[in-house]
Amino acid sequence: MSNAIEIQNFSYRYPDGTSALSDINLAVEHGLRVALIGPNGAGKSTLLLAMAGFIKGAGKVSIDGLEVNRKNLKEVRRRIGCCLENPDDQLFMPTLFDDIAFGPLNLGLSPEQVRGCVAEALATVGLAEMAEKAPHHLSAGQKRGAAVATILAMSPKIITLDEPDGSLDPRHRKNLVRLLAGLSQTLVIATCNMNLAAVVADRVVLMDSGMIIADGDVQKIMSDSKLMAEHGLEVPQKFSDSN
Repeated sequence: MSNAIEIQNFSYRYPDGTSALSDINLAVEHGLRVALIGPNGAGKSTLLLAMAGFIKGAGKVSIDGLEVNRKNLKEVRRRIGCCLENPDDQLFMPTLFDDIAFGPLNLGLSPEQVRGCVAEALATVGLAEMAEKAPHHLSAGQKRGAAVATILAMSPKIITLDEPDGSLDPRHRKNLVRLLAGLSQTLVIATCNMNLAAVVADRVVLMDSGMIIADGDVQKIMSDSKLMAEHGLEVPQKFSDSN
């Protein structure tokens, strides 16, 4: 069985020639929750874009056994859903129902199937009563959940999330953790919040300067205070308490 994500010798330069990713090799098994951690500018968001084919570099990226290229792009994006850093970038329709229905309608589903997809996605993120709400009337936490719902309605096997807890208060952050823990999809979460990574992830990939520095067990990597400090990161509360 193929991996959920397979990246081989992938490099990417910005249009001005600056190196953003350098010789990335990464394999993610189905069902894992992987946290990409690292300082700002480490290349985490760029790597998420590469996974979904939004940028093209040197090397090979495969999603669920399908190589990410122009020919396969439509099918690749059925298999991987991307939650952007700013949920407002994903919520642009008059009502929340319309936003979540947008993807399934484009897949050619019947109105009845679309209604089912929307209802299930809203229920999963705890917004079942919000279908007719205008997205701009939602709180920051509700918007974050709604953005996840737009992805869930497409039934992808893999979901990437870029700084999913940005602008959330502690209560909504707990709700997000509960939501992520309940999802069955493969998750790749780019985050600067070490506490979130420590709680949610099965595996952690530490990035800096466009390279993978460490990859493996969450506790082993994130409790290494010397390694974390070298890359401008803090040991999360969960592990600092045990030292």
